[in-house]
Parts: sequence; structure tokens; C-alpha cells
Amino acid sequence: MTSRMGRPFSSVAIPRIIIGTFLVTAISLPTLYSPILAFCYTWLLHSRVYNCSLFETGEILLLYAIIEPIYTYRFARNPSRRIDVRPQGEHGPKRLLPQLRRPTRRLIEIGKSILPLATLDLILVKKYAGVAVSDIRRSGGYTPFPTDQGNIRGSFLAPTLHRFSWSSPLQLVRALPTDIPSSRRIVLELLVAFVIYDTMFFFVHIAFHRVPYLRRVHHPHHTHAEINPQVTNRLSMIERVSLILSANFSLNIIGGHVLTRTLFVPLFVYLLVEVHCGMDLEWGYDKIMPFGLGAGSRKHAVHHRVGEGHYQQFFCWWDDGLVWVEQMFSSR
Repeated sequence: MTSRMGRPFSSVAIPRIIIGTFLVTAISLPTLYSPILAFCYTWLLHSRVYNCSLFETGEILLLYAIIEPIYTYRFARNPSRRIDVRPQGEHGPKRLLPQLRRPTRRLIEIGKSILPLATLDLILVKKYAGVAVSDIRRSGGYTPFPTDQGNIRGSFLAPTLHRFSWSSPLQLVRALPTDIPSSRRIVLELLVAFVIYDTMFFFVHIAFHRVPYLRRVHHPHHTHAEINPQVTNRLSMIERVSLILSANFSLNIIGGHVLTRTLFVPLFVYLLVEVHCGMDLEWGYDKIMPFGLGAGSRKHAVHHRVGEGHYQQFFCWWDDGLVWVEQMFSSR
């Protein structure tokens, strides 16, 4: 495709223009999106499902059960896009598919991985920005105001156990803010949260590779014939909990609105699956992002093959910085 000036027109130009236009207008002209956000969030507030404390865990489960099979199907049907074909037999590389599990077995595996997250949902009081402490206390089975039950901090970073009783045996309902966030707030919170998460993941990931005990825990994630979408969820309990806690911390530390959290989850799951997809996609997020800031599936495939380097999850700057530091010290 060419532009009117006769120059080559990049295949990622269209998604870049669409995404860039949305981000600019969402930040600079939030009133454009106010009616949509008001309608959507008001509807969610009146939904019993959205008020359930298990909503975010269920959202993760549902999205992963949809996104991962789609990428697995594309992986199986597009052998020319696979980027981590391993040598098989005497005749060199062949594009034989690695062993892939059936969707029914995958759902059972995903369900087991969700169990610790669901447990935390049921025993810890949910705390969100914009919610009065009295409402948080009430949702956690406490009286609205401190009496002999002790004081509960409203801080998002201070975990509080649900007050278990016959009338409130588990944390089943979460207290939600009634204020409707602007598109500017949501977009900025999403951008900052992903930067914080990627930073935390970078250092945690290095620890999983360089601390002996953690390296043994992380090793099974790299034991596969060829990286493919199903590798995404091949994690130990320690890895999975650290992944989710890092994502939660990145949202909690900035006081993200609960609607920001709701939108963070699909982006998070989509990016996780894409970096493990094992395909060089024409519209991969790393190609859409400008200036080579996105890491993408190709670099992550190299990490899985070699077992070191490219420790980032989504963005390149921390890993580029690590390479620069290591080169600087090695040259001395």
C-alpha cells in the first residue's frame, strides 16, 4: 500500500493512527467520552455480578479462556509465522506442531490457577479509591464505625481480613466508588500502571533467573519444544501469585479507579498471551508502538530459547538499560 506521495504506507499506520487519536482525545477532550463512561459505569454499579468480590478473578478466567484459544488456533493454522521452530530429527528444522492440549483440559488447568486468587478475593476486604472507609468496613463484615472491633485502615496497600461471622461468612460483596472517572484519568492510570508493573516484573523476573531456588521454580516455564500460546499459563503457584500481586500493586499504588482496574485486565491478559504466542504477527503490539519501545513476541521467544536476556515483559527500556550497564562494566 502506498500513500498519495508515492511512499510506502506501513501496515501498522492505521492502528497507530486509530490508537493515537483515541489516546490524544481521551486525555485532551475527556468530555467526548463522558456520556459513554457515565452510561457504562452506572450500568455496572447496578449489576450484582460487578459488585461481587470475585468479579476481577472471573474476568481474568473468562478473558484467558477466550484469548488463549484464539491465539492457539492462529498458531496452529499459520506455520509460516512461527518464530521458534526447534530442530526435529536428522533433517533439521521442521514445522511440526508442538504438543498442544485440548481446550477442555486447558480450562481445568486455568481453573486450578485461579483458585488462589479466588481464595484471596473471599478472605480479604476490597479497598478502592473513592470509597468511604465506613462502606469498606461494612462490606468486610465490620460495623461502619470503629467500636471494639479495632480500626481498619482505608489504605489500598494495607490488607485487611474479612470479619468472618455467621451473617457474613466470606467477603462476597465489594464496596465500589460512585464517582464516574473521566477518560483522562482512566488512560493516564492505565499508562502509569503498566509502566510500574513492567518495572516490577523486570526485577522479579531477574530474581527468578538468578536466585538458585527461584530459578528452579521458574525452570518449568521454559521447558517446552517451542514457545506457543499455551506456555503463557505454565506457571508455578509462586510465579502466578507474584504476577498478579505485581499487577495489583501497580494499580493500588496510584489509587486507580475500579473501572481502570476493569479495563486493565483485558489489556493485561491480551499482552501476556501475545508475548508468548510464538508468532511474528503483522499487527503485533511491538510493531504498533513507536520508537521500538515494545518488546513483543520475537524478543520473548529469544528469552525462552536462550534462557536469559530480554527479562522485560512488555517494554524494552529496562532491559536495554541492563545491557548498557553490563557492557559498561565489561569494558573496564
